[in-house]
Amino acid sequence: MGSTTDHLERIARDGYTIVPDVFDAERAAALRAELDRLEEALGIVPAGNSFEGARTWRIYNLLAHGPLFEAIPVDPVVLPVVAGVLDAGCLVSSLSSIVIGPGETAQPIHADDQVMPLAKPHVATVCNTMWAITDFTEANGATRVIPGSHLADHSPEYGASFESIPAEMTAGSVLVWHGSLWHGGGANTTDERRYGIAMNYCAGWIRQQENQQLGLPLELVATFPPRLQELCGFGIYRGLIGHIDKRSPAERLLHGTASAIVWDRI
Repeated sequence: MGSTTDHLERIARDGYTIVPDVFDAERAAALRAELDRLEEALGIVPAGNSFEGARTWRIYNLLAHGPLFEAIPVDPVVLPVVAGVLDAGCLVSSLSSIVIGPGETAQPIHADDQVMPLAKPHVATVCNTMWAITDFTEANGATRVIPGSHLADHSPEYGASFESIPAEMTAGSVLVWHGSLWHGGGANTTDERRYGIAMNYCAGWIRQQENQQLGLPLELVATFPPRLQELCGFGIYRGLIGHIDKRSPAERLLHGTASAIVWDRI
């Protein structure tokens, strides 16, 4: 599996790493079955645009859909790697599924942080992960990456052609990458669907991609363990960012543990 330090060294050098054997076949099967159920229940269909795909099924806001998904952001193996790229105050940016169907073409190469108006290269603002629910192969649409591209001084031109390699991995593995890495979903030339879950994180001082505070009912968040509440933005970043009248959102809205604001510590 490798140590957290090993994975952080790979991310610093290459922009990504693969953590094997994070979860077992039983958990993968349960997640796949639940994604199939939600797809039917929610009437999910492909978006049909060039980024989300014409034959790709995506379910957003998965934290609203039960404990199987609640365990993903706080994974004890993956989260320390993410926190090493960002810091312990990182947040859940989005949690969604990406199921690439037969006949899907390759997604345009992009960087997940390229909408942010910051000169590159810069300190990591985003660290994203892809959980392989089924095997990821070059043939079925494994995420394509360009090693070292996270150090570039610009983002890729959308729709341009780039040389890339497939991040192949077995089911139960997790791909972790720096938000500046150039990458994209691969083409699926097989007759089977490729199931993945995108667990994306951002720094505590960056706005989340999915609005966790409005997208999740407070009564649901109140049942989350404290660490997951913090990851969803109900804590205070470095004792300051995100407070409500000098109280953490968890204390103010969820009746959680009080946190001293930074001004009261000096």
